[in-house]
Amino acid sequence: MIKKLILTVAIVFFVGCSTKYENLSTESRVDLNKYLGTWYEIARFEHFFEKGCKNVTANYSLLEDEQIRVINRCTKIESGEKKEAKGVAYSTDNTNSKLKVSFFRPFYGDYWIISLDENYKYALVGSPSREYLWILSRTKTIDEKIKKRLIDIAFKNGFDTSKFIWTIQE
Repeated sequence: MIKKLILTVAIVFFVGCSTKYENLSTESRVDLNKYLGTWYEIARFEHFFEKGCKNVTANYSLLEDEQIRVINRCTKIESGEKKEAKGVAYSTDNTNSKLKVSFFRPFYGDYWIISLDENYKYALVGSPSREYLWILSRTKTIDEKIKKRLIDIAFKNGFDTSKFIWTIQE
């Protein structure tokens, strides 16, 4: 019961804080069909829902009602247990760079595509609250120059890049 209460408070806090800060630049246009598929997590800001995870992936697929199915997977580092979380997302504007995502409906959080490679090979995704940030790639690793460029973009957008956790991908 206490765990459920803590989870509910955390979700309300996440959703409540996620729309206070609107001054975060995003991509001017995202082709959702090109964005679909599997992304590997290169780095993240740590939060309870990914704590202790390695081999983190996110898979996006289109649903019939124009929503996006989200399936996040990871392996717990200590136990080797495989975890999966299923959610839905939808675009909030015609740029498709600002999405709302939910794993605990009816609560939705911001998923904003801040920077995206023109060939959809890597992305920087975060929330306007600056509490959530991910570097994603179509491959398990990315070039150091790309990594540095994405860190610089995040820093210039007000994210504390010292909070990055570098994801183990095996």
